[in-house]
Amino acid sequence: GSSKKKAKQHVDQLKRLQEKDPEFFKYLEECDKELLEFNDDDIADDQESDEEPKSVPKEEPKESVKPITMEMVDSWCKGAEDGKIGSIRSILQAFRRACHYGEDSGDNSAPKFSVMSGSVLDKVMHYVLKNMDSILRQLLGAPSSGGKKEKISELMMTNSWKRNGNLMRVYLVNALHMITEMTDDQMIAFTILRVRASAVFLAAFPSLLRKYVKTLLYTWARGRGAMPFISFLFLRDLCVQVGPDCLDTCLKGIYKAYLVNCKLSKSISGSKLQHIQFLGNCVKELYILDPQSAYQHAFVFIRQLAVILRGALTERGPKTSKDKKQKERNKPTNKQLEKSYQKVYDWQFIFCLELWTGVVCGCSSEENFRPLAYPLTQIIHGVACLVPSARYFPVRIRCVKMLNCIAEATGTFIPVSSLLLDMLEMKELRGRPDGGVGKAVNMFNVKQVDKKMVKTRAFQEACIYSVVDELAKHLAQWSYSVAFIEMSFLPLVQLRNFCKTIKADRFRKEMKDLIHQVC
Repeated sequence: GSSKKKAKQHVDQLKRLQEKDPEFFKYLEECDKELLEFNDDDIADDQESDEEPKSVPKEEPKESVKPITMEMVDSWCKGAEDGKIGSIRSILQAFRRACHYGEDSGDNSAPKFSVMSGSVLDKVMHYVLKNMDSILRQLLGAPSSGGKKEKISELMMTNSWKRNGNLMRVYLVNALHMITEMTDDQMIAFTILRVRASAVFLAAFPSLLRKYVKTLLYTWARGRGAMPFISFLFLRDLCVQVGPDCLDTCLKGIYKAYLVNCKLSKSISGSKLQHIQFLGNCVKELYILDPQSAYQHAFVFIRQLAVILRGALTERGPKTSKDKKQKERNKPTNKQLEKSYQKVYDWQFIFCLELWTGVVCGCSSEENFRPLAYPLTQIIHGVACLVPSARYFPVRIRCVKMLNCIAEATGTFIPVSSLLLDMLEMKELRGRPDGGVGKAVNMFNVKQVDKKMVKTRAFQEACIYSVVDELAKHLAQWSYSVAFIEMSFLPLVQLRNFCKTIKADRFRKEMKDLIHQVC
């Protein structure tokens, strides 16, 4: 456009020259006629001819979709077993397509994944999950099973890893996608079980390792059937084989996942209690693997429990005050007290105490871990004495059971007899129940009982039998001690007094049997 405009201006200049100086114009006609025969259309044509023609985009032909047949899969499987790189790549590509089967590519282009029938998909999945670990280990020159992070670090420096190490990543990435996207619990459990054999290779892929830990913690905490157990075994292998880099993440993550499962109502079913006990045993097993690393985490989490208990104790206000008016002003309301107590008398708090009791008992032989037994004992004793009411006797019995475990594991004397004998002094256990027989009470399925239940015969029996059982365990631990006579003197006095005041023959018989065994 600009060239055309300049050409037109030049033609106008020649016309004006002819009008102003006809003689010079005539001279130009005689000497340089071509200059005067200048035409703007010719210039425009030349300008257009110099420009390159714009290319017209052509539609790329769509890739032809070739279905994966059973014959192709069989040939790939045979080649993979013989160590052929092409066959291994092909079967892994088919595995990738199987893991993403049915997903939309997100545009209108050719389909991203080839078509395969259900039988072909099943064949690819089962073959890769069962055999790919051994095939890739042989290809990469890795040990036939297991291994450590140090061995993988050495393997990453070899030429075989540099050429084919990405195949292991392809296998692990697509297996993880399969675990996260599937809904069938049995298939997820089978996938985790088979991929577990390649756990050590995740040391070579830190970002993928973090994703696996996050996924396994979820399947461990929320899974059903065999999935939690298999997920835990995978996590344990990662902690053992990969080392401290993975251990710290797993210790934090598994405790948080355990806390989520412990948020329950007042009562708990037997199946749910078994599930929580299983999760707690898994956490203990993971913490016992490396007591030195576990100590730092255990110290922090036990301190959190102590802070919660301290908050509940301080809600009562000052225990002693010279100024009575100030004491009344600082006294909290009943609702505030109940709210502060419920933070402690909560299933989550109670299960955490039982968890750390198990960890401390499991690591009692470790000198570095033994110091945690004292603060944990103080917390448990504070929880048992927080609300001296018969409604919370189930919590007190659980606390006494935990203290007996710590005393037995550490060989330390813990005065739990006072907690049990104080229960026998309360009128709910000494008097005759006026609430009827009532339903049977399982002291380990409830954390508190209502006022009507306290007055029943079933509750009285459950409490007295539990007191006798735990007191017998406590005294049995020190039956060979030189101080046993002095230690058992006060319990014997209170037991004899209880026998004189109690009217029920069945309770009197229980106490007399215990007294006879102690003496």
